[in-house]
Amino acid sequence: MKRTRVWVAGVGLAVVLASWPEPVQAYIGPGAGIAFVSSFFIVLITFVLAFLTLLTWPFRWVLQTLRTRGALKKARVKRVIVLGLDGQDPKLTDRFLSEGLLPHFEALQKQGCYHRLRTTLPAESPVAWSSFQTGCNPGRHRVFDFLVPNRKNYLPELCSARVEPPRRSLRLGRYSIPLGKPVIQFERKSQSFWKILGDYGVFSTILRVPISFPPEKFRGLLLSAMSVPDLKGTQGTFSYYTTDPEERSRYTGGQLLPLESSNGSLRSYLLGPENPLQPEAGEMKIPFTVSRNGSGSARLELDGRSYELPLRRHTGWIPVQFKAGIGMKIRGQVRFYLKALEPHFQLYMTPINVAPDRPSLPISHPVTYSMYLAKTQGPFCTLGLAEDTWALNERVLDEEAFLEQAWSIHEERERMFFDAVDKTRRGAVVCVFDITDRLQHMFWRYLESDHPANAGKDVARHRGAIRDLYRKMDGLVGRLMEKVDDETALFVMSDHGFNSFRRGVNLNSWLHQNGYLAVTSGPSGQDWFQEVDWPRTRAYAVGLGGIYLNLKD
Repeated sequence: MKRTRVWVAGVGLAVVLASWPEPVQAYIGPGAGIAFVSSFFIVLITFVLAFLTLLTWPFRWVLQTLRTRGALKKARVKRVIVLGLDGQDPKLTDRFLSEGLLPHFEALQKQGCYHRLRTTLPAESPVAWSSFQTGCNPGRHRVFDFLVPNRKNYLPELCSARVEPPRRSLRLGRYSIPLGKPVIQFERKSQSFWKILGDYGVFSTILRVPISFPPEKFRGLLLSAMSVPDLKGTQGTFSYYTTDPEERSRYTGGQLLPLESSNGSLRSYLLGPENPLQPEAGEMKIPFTVSRNGSGSARLELDGRSYELPLRRHTGWIPVQFKAGIGMKIRGQVRFYLKALEPHFQLYMTPINVAPDRPSLPISHPVTYSMYLAKTQGPFCTLGLAEDTWALNERVLDEEAFLEQAWSIHEERERMFFDAVDKTRRGAVVCVFDITDRLQHMFWRYLESDHPANAGKDVARHRGAIRDLYRKMDGLVGRLMEKVDDETALFVMSDHGFNSFRRGVNLNSWLHQNGYLAVTSGPSGQDWFQEVDWPRTRAYAVGLGGIYLNLKD
């Protein structure tokens, strides 16, 4: 039997994010939109890099081989694999272990060791994974929450990344030509361990570890995760099309776009990012037409191509491109879900993902790595928060549609992960799977028969979703163990656990009621940060648990 060093780490206490009674804006975008790079320049740079790589590879291969041999000379193992299961709960893991449902986790316990670790304070994914990367507490890496206040205008912004267009531009008629480079700044402090490994000649492949956007330069490969925006510059804005007049008047959390009937077909458009060359033109659009088939499906005509829309099934990834100006195309990709044809037409579209084969902003290191994955494995989801929990919250998607979407994203990541395991024979491989977090956020209530939100005819149908999730993660561990030898150290770990959520508190309401947060009038409750009287405010809350003090004067 192969002997394998294994650490299985579960972490207690839950992050309270799911089933929030009011929108908490935990997933807002960078705010300034995306500064796009011309596809022409991406292709040109790719060819130049490829030529230089071919020209210099013999010299680099010799130098890298010498450095790596020196780095691994005293190493006890040749390779380290870290399998991250975001949010896998230690209590549930122990329960399913005792029921005999997790044979591969049980094998890890016997062959290696099993410990519960403490999570960070607060117990949130961006905070915990930043500590995992850097070995530092939040006071050092400076990631405290999903959101932090902008210290100039107090408005919420992402904790880890800031994306802004070039500061200067040249006006030529109706066109605004950017001068200089866009600002894509990484806000997390301290160094990741893979950057330190690379400095000592050890190669790493890092896949979808939260708080890795924008990708940092190091000796290895990296595909970014949490904080990667969609093409609109948000953290995930879906589109919804419906002929139901009742639905057209309700809040969806995404963008509700119009439908027009014409000669038996329905017409609408994809609403993309603002035109970076023509600011006055507003958001760019791509028209499309949907025609109903007699077979209980529909046909989509988009950008000169035709696609089938099967009823109650997600399509594959469909490429789209927005034409900003002469010679500048902004490429993305979407998936559609035809929810209903009768009595009302209902169509969901995912957020417009950055196209991995022709990225409009850096989502991998090097930039060619996402292209390699797309060419060898097909298109894949690039959005940082990939599974559309908000569409399920707002009942635009139902549980079955959400499960299909989540598991298809998981399968994409599995293919990347095992490709990296096969090709990285020395060094480190790190991959984080999100589905354990997303499914528990959305399905935890089915474990509690007395939960106030646990009602409806599908309760029994979905009560086993989390149990099935843990069994499938056990299968993932088992397939990974087959690829592990005596010279590999395997770590399976989680960043936090889960628990019941029944109620929440609006910290800004409490601060206002107790005299810490002052308002100019109102408050209406619609937009706190437009109504705050900042000179008279002593404390305010931003994010899921952060209270900030106003110390001036």
